[in-house]
Amino acid sequence: MIACHARALPEPLRVSVSWWYTHRPLQRLSAMTTDIPILNGIAGIADRYDGYILDLWGVVHNGLKPLPGVIDTLERLRATGRHTCLLSNAPRRLSALIDRLEEIGVPRRLYDHVMSSGEATHEALAGRADPFTAELGRRCLHIGPPRDVSIYGGLGYEVTESPAEADFVLNTGIREHHETVADYEEVMAAAARRGLPMICANPDLVVMVGDTPAICAGALAARYEALGGAVVYYGKPYPSVYEACFGLLAGIDRGRILAVGDSFRTDIAGANAMGLDSLLVAGGIHADDLSAEPGGPIDPGKLGRAAEAAGHRPTYAAPGLIW
Repeated sequence: MIACHARALPEPLRVSVSWWYTHRPLQRLSAMTTDIPILNGIAGIADRYDGYILDLWGVVHNGLKPLPGVIDTLERLRATGRHTCLLSNAPRRLSALIDRLEEIGVPRRLYDHVMSSGEATHEALAGRADPFTAELGRRCLHIGPPRDVSIYGGLGYEVTESPAEADFVLNTGIREHHETVADYEEVMAAAARRGLPMICANPDLVVMVGDTPAICAGALAARYEALGGAVVYYGKPYPSVYEACFGLLAGIDRGRILAVGDSFRTDIAGANAMGLDSLLVAGGIHADDLSAEPGGPIDPGKLGRAAEAAGHRPTYAAPGLIW
């Protein structure tokens, strides 16, 4: 038997090797010296792939509107018969995610499928089929905004605001974009002292809301682990959420699927682990680290060094999801 995370869970929450595979921390790749091809757009490689797994924040939109070139690219992929699956680490159910995409100008007709870490978390809490959720109690301390209640709403969980009354912590992120990890220190420290397991419904550390960074549930989870708490993650880069995408893209060989994202830690790490080709969008959260100058082209040397430091190598890099 192997513990559910790098930090061991209490004995009742031990899990099997097969389930651990889908939720384990990913291993870093060894040093990589091969140059990463830098593309101006995906037109030159589009014929190599029949399926596309596309990140949302930092690739399709910035939280407020579609990013430049994205709508045109989605239209071209649709017109040429490619199949797309939007894969987000947003702690949202699919219906809420689709509604939000419509609001900010990404029509439903432009993509085939959607999957999210929020949906994966909901399914886990609803089915309680894996060894971790099967052992959870029914009293939940929710750290996150009210808009995320659909993850557990209607499932019979009792929500409490006190760690002293909770059986586990459900972490969907900060309530307001300006908040920091320190704002949640007291409640997380109290939960960690009680040994409450945490479910993290968004492994991301940060997203860009417009031009402003905002921390995600993953940043809170990292601090919870530092406090001695045990965390299980749902979403990228863990294999289970990719398996869900493969089910949605049924019939497409994995060698003909391209994963597109803006994060080495989640998007590229997940693609590497699943043996998928990947495209790093350099204009996302790593923009300041990869550009030759602010707002300028990708610097090949910086790209290579960043990939080596991250331990996760993309197949290609491009400024954005541009045709």
